[in-house]
Amino acid sequence: MDTISSYMTSDHHRCDELFSQAEAAASGQDWGTIAADLQAFLDSMHHHFKMEEEVLFPAFEERTGMSMGPTQVMRMEHVQMRELFDAMADAVKQQDRDEFLGQAETLLVMMQQHNMKEEQMLYLMADRALAGEMEEVLQQMRAVS
Repeated sequence: MDTISSYMTSDHHRCDELFSQAEAAASGQDWGTIAADLQAFLDSMHHHFKMEEEVLFPAFEERTGMSMGPTQVMRMEHVQMRELFDAMADAVKQQDRDEFLGQAETLLVMMQQHNMKEEQMLYLMADRALAGEMEEVLQQMRAVS
């Protein structure tokens, strides 16, 4: 049986792979490929955030009564990452490789720290808090489009 931790950690890895592809594409001159790879990464991240913000975080908060705790921190970090997503997309529109790679480097550090907090703290807390409704929460996350 999947747990929230295993499911969401696996999704982190999928997003990380797409990020790596977008970053690698930036070493080339084909801005169409760079834009397409970036969009695939951004779509995956927006989906990941949506699963958390619309399903996981509300379920966790309802079960634990903690709305000002770790989920609030994660939401604030999502806002910061979305700003970097926008900056990277703008750099692609401007065909500015240096700006793109600079924003990507900042995002990489932020994602690594963010993912570590989720994987080593929040997801494990959610596994425990939502143990009785784990399959329902996972089904709801899988249904997010």
